[in-house]
Amino acid sequence: MTELVLIGRTWCHLCEDMEVALRPLLAEYDANLQVLDADSDPALERYDELVPVLLLNGEEICHHFLDEAKLRAALERF
Repeated sequence: MTELVLIGRTWCHLCEDMEVALRPLLAEYDANLQVLDADSDPALERYDELVPVLLLNGEEICHHFLDEAKLRAALERF
């Protein structure tokens, strides 16, 4: 199963929007989503100004807004 990682913040409306937009794609591609809080892990500080950030196998797919075409292309490779 494919694992996507969404790095965001609890108070971030863009993060919430991206998570909602991802739901249909998760079902379509049988993928899981792990949500990480950028403020709770010092290792995620590098994403501070970019949240929300979507990763697939450690590769940044998009940030701020969901790039559905880029995500679909990346998911098709798996």
